[in-house]
This record gives sequence, C-alpha cells and structure tokens, in this order.
Amino acid sequence: MKLRIIVTLKNGVLDPQGKAIQHALGGLGFDGVEDVRAGKIFELVLADGTSDEAIDEMCRKLLANTVIENYRVEKL
Repeated sequence: MKLRIIVTLKNGVLDPQGKAIQHALGGLGFDGVEDVRAGKIFELVLADGTSDEAIDEMCRKLLANTVIENYRVEKL
C-alpha cells in the first residue's frame, strides 16, 4: 500500500520559510505572489493491511508536530 502524507502549518502559525520563498520569488521578478506556505510531503510504502490507526499514530508521533501542524493522508 502506498501513501502520501501531506503536512502543513496550521493557520495562524508563522511560516518564515514560506516568507523567504515569497521574497525570493519577488526578487526573481514574480511580483504576483501574495503568500507562500511551505510544507512537507512523505511517501510511504506499507504492508497491505496496515491499519488506519497505525498510520495515524505514525503521523502523530513522528511525521507531524500536531501542536503547530496539520496532516492528511492520501492513499495512492
């Protein structure tokens, strides 16, 4: 089973990496960029039958800092 885990900062959490990317894009002449939010993508290949609870636990314990980040799981 192949999964994609998408991790993004929660609304209201400052994103200095996103701001740096936005500034760099402006410096390259892309003036229409109003905001950038950076995140992470993990692709996992798991054994068939891995439970949703185990996947959720992986995300909460290691892949996402749930204090400041949200995550969603996409089955590929």
